[in-house]
Amino acid sequence: MSDFVNFVFNIELSLAIGMITSFILGCLLFLIKVPQTDYSKKLSKTKNIIAVCFLLCSVLFGYTLRYSGIPDYDIFSSLMLFVMNANASAILSYSLINLLDESYIENDKFYLSTGLSVAFSFLLINSFWWENHAWRIAVMVLCLILFLLQCILHIVNFDKVYKKSVRQLELYYDEEEDHKIRWIRFCYVIMMLTQMFILVYMLLPRGFMKIYAAFYSLFLLYFTANFISFLGSHKLLLDAFAYRTLSGQEIIDRRTQKKRRKKSGQSAQSIENDEDFVNLQKELEEWVRQKRYKEYDKSREDIARELHTSKETLQSYFMSVLGMDFKTWRTNLRIEEAKRLLLERKELSTNIIGEMSGFSDRSNFHRQFVKIVGCSPKEWRESDGNPNSQS
Repeated sequence: MSDFVNFVFNIELSLAIGMITSFILGCLLFLIKVPQTDYSKKLSKTKNIIAVCFLLCSVLFGYTLRYSGIPDYDIFSSLMLFVMNANASAILSYSLINLLDESYIENDKFYLSTGLSVAFSFLLINSFWWENHAWRIAVMVLCLILFLLQCILHIVNFDKVYKKSVRQLELYYDEEEDHKIRWIRFCYVIMMLTQMFILVYMLLPRGFMKIYAAFYSLFLLYFTANFISFLGSHKLLLDAFAYRTLSGQEIIDRRTQKKRRKKSGQSAQSIENDEDFVNLQKELEEWVRQKRYKEYDKSREDIARELHTSKETLQSYFMSVLGMDFKTWRTNLRIEEAKRLLLERKELSTNIIGEMSGFSDRSNFHRQFVKIVGCSPKEWRESDGNPNSQS
C-alpha cells in the first residue's frame, strides 16, 4: 500500500503528467481553426500564443524530469516550476489582455517583458549549480521580488482593460453584457492564483511540490476547455470589440452629444418636429407593438436598421426627445412585460419570465427589476403586484 501511495504522490509522475498534458493541449490549440474574418486574426494570434506557452511548459517539464536523479531534486523541481510560472504568467497575461484590447500592450513591451523573464529564469536555473549558498539565496530573493512585481503589474493592466471592454460591450449592445466575457476574468483570476500559489508551496516542507505539479495540469485543462468554448461563441464579443476597427467610426459618448446639441442651439421643439424623428417615432410604435424589445443579442446598428434609421439618429432621438438613453427605455419596457407575465404565468419560474421578457442574464433581470420596481420578482408575484400592501 505504501508503495502505491509513493507511486501516486511522486514528483516525477506529476511532472510527467504535466509534460504530456501541456504538450497535447498545445498541439490541440494549434490544430483548431478559427473562422477567418478581418478581426478574428487577433483571436487566432491569441490562440497560437497560448499554444506556444503550453508547449514551452511541456519543454520545461521535460527539462526538469531530465535531472530527476540529482541530489536536492525537490529544490531543483521547485525552481523549475517557479520559472515555468513566471514565464507562463507573462505570456498568458499578454494573451488575455490582447484578446480584450490588442492596442493596450505593444508588441515591443511584450517582447521586452518576456525577454527579461527568460533572462532571469536562466540566471535562476544556473544559480542552482553554484557552490556559493549566499549568492543562490540572493538570486532567489531577487527573482521572487521581480515575480511579484510582474504579477501585480499584470493584474492592474488586466483590470483596466477588462473594465474598458465591459463599457465598450455595453455601449455596442445597449445591454448588460458583461456575462459574455466574465469567463475571461474568472480564468484570469484562477490563472494568477495558480501562478502565485507556487510561492506558498515553496515555503512548505519538501514533498508538497508534487501536489502543485499535478494541480497545475488540472489548471491547464480547465483553462483550455474554457478558451476552446469561447472560440465557438466569439462572434458577438468580437463584433463589439471590432466595432471601431471595422467601421472606422467612434462610439459617441452621450455627454459629447449633449454638448454638441447645446453648442448648435437646436431647440427641443425643432428636434421633435424633425422629419427623421417623426418617422422614427412611428417605427418605434410599431416596434413596441410587435414586442421587438424582448429580443436580445442585437447591436445598436441592428436595431437602427430594423427601425429604418441610423444608430446616431436613434441615440439622438432618445436623448433629445425622451431625455433618456435607448437602453433605459427598453429596460423599462422589458420590466413592464415581466411584471405582467409574473402575474399571468405563475406556473413559470422567475428565471424563465426574465428570459421571455428579454433578459439574457438572470442576475441582470433581478437587479433591474429591484431597481425599477422596488422589490424582487418573487415578491411582486407573491403580492399579486402590490408589494407595498404586504406587512
